[in-house]
Amino acid sequence: MRTMGTSKKTTNHLKRGLKARHMTMIALGGSIGTGLFLASGGAIASAGPGGALLAYAAVGIMVYFLMTSLGELATYMPDSGSFETYASRFVDPSLGFAMGWNFWYNWAITIAAELSAATLIIKYWFPNSSSFMWSLLFLGLILGLNLLSVKGYGESEYWFATIKVAVVILFLVIGVLMIFGIIGGEAVGFKNFTIGDAPFHGGFFAFLGVFMAAGFSFQGTEMVGVAAGESDNPREHVPRAIRQVFWRILIFYILAILVISLLIPYTNPNLLKEGIESIGVSPFTLVFEKAGLAFAASVMNAVILSSVLSAGNSGMYASSRVLYSLAKRGKAPKFLAKLNRRGLPINALLLTTLVGMTAFLASLFGDGIVYTWLLNASGMCGFITWLGIAISHYRFRRAFVTQGKDLNDLPYKARWFPFGPLFAFVLCVIVILGQSLSAFNGGRIDWYGLVVSYISIPLFLGIWLGYKWIKRTKLIPLQECDLEPASTKS
Repeated sequence: MRTMGTSKKTTNHLKRGLKARHMTMIALGGSIGTGLFLASGGAIASAGPGGALLAYAAVGIMVYFLMTSLGELATYMPDSGSFETYASRFVDPSLGFAMGWNFWYNWAITIAAELSAATLIIKYWFPNSSSFMWSLLFLGLILGLNLLSVKGYGESEYWFATIKVAVVILFLVIGVLMIFGIIGGEAVGFKNFTIGDAPFHGGFFAFLGVFMAAGFSFQGTEMVGVAAGESDNPREHVPRAIRQVFWRILIFYILAILVISLLIPYTNPNLLKEGIESIGVSPFTLVFEKAGLAFAASVMNAVILSSVLSAGNSGMYASSRVLYSLAKRGKAPKFLAKLNRRGLPINALLLTTLVGMTAFLASLFGDGIVYTWLLNASGMCGFITWLGIAISHYRFRRAFVTQGKDLNDLPYKARWFPFGPLFAFVLCVIVILGQSLSAFNGGRIDWYGLVVSYISIPLFLGIWLGYKWIKRTKLIPLQECDLEPASTKS
């Protein structure tokens, strides 16, 4: 939108500044973070090596299908509103409204959570320093990267992701050499897969718990759908990024967990220490130290710091774009649709930054407590987004056929339709319902755990049904779904 009476030149559309390498690294780096570097050890300890591998493989397959669904939508209709736009066009405007605000809330809160995590990590080196100071510094860094230009975000994510990818590849190479006894002593072979009751441990509920943890680890892969709206060639770049998802999941998660499982027995008590403050006993640190790298803990601390800053950076980018898209469609205050002369949604960025400032509470109420609460508040939102992607793609493809269009006209076609979105839908529902199982342990209900697990669902339903009641929206018939591709200037 153009504003009147201002001296600064503005633009009326987002600038398309993301190159192929940016899109690839946004896809590659989206799910590599604390879920792999820290929580993978807890997964192995809880369900054994076999249970952890099976759970991560199942969730990896689900995420692959979700990404192919998103790839079909984003190449045909690249839009920074992404999930909100697709749900509004192919399902119901009220669902799109709720999806957009759910996604914004999720990642705006994640910024705060990641900033709180960063203060915990930095205290590994500076234990007596101020949480407030570090939160302010990191928030300023993330805002600055996003204010430069969309290319500034793309470049920063490119290098953040490059660091993570390099460390995982180094870990895999060293791990394989250790497994065969080339470095670090004698060959371990598969002996850690047969100790105790390995490879499977803890029974069905332990497996389901790892299944849910794996789901949280993969959240962030959907960022490529938002970034498609600012890609300079989405019809080529998005499919290329999507195709790499499967190999990323296979190499970075499955092989990493396999290496950890072979080198460290699931009975090792250090694997249970998966919190952000336990970098010194992260499974990656343990393997590097076993290989004789004495500086491993400091290196992994730096890598994990780059990971949480990357997550905060991506959260700032994606949430501000979806908020801008909501405002542009009249589903958020109009001032949030303002773009500056560099094509950045300046007001949406600043409002999202204000929400991120809640991380400063860490300096008042204790870092760990605030971090845990912020994470719990947004944990379910990612699964709701995934459900929305599966539903939107299913409806889009059915509407496409119903309206007599040729599937060969799709720039990118998701394989295994309709199995892909239906499989992803069912697994997402299982994960969401399974959130409360731990609240029923021991014969009595843990009401606190129940509320923490499910608080996001009534909030989402309230926003969805409230908008539906006020605007009197209805499910859009397939023959009336708007299939006009988005303008390249939108």
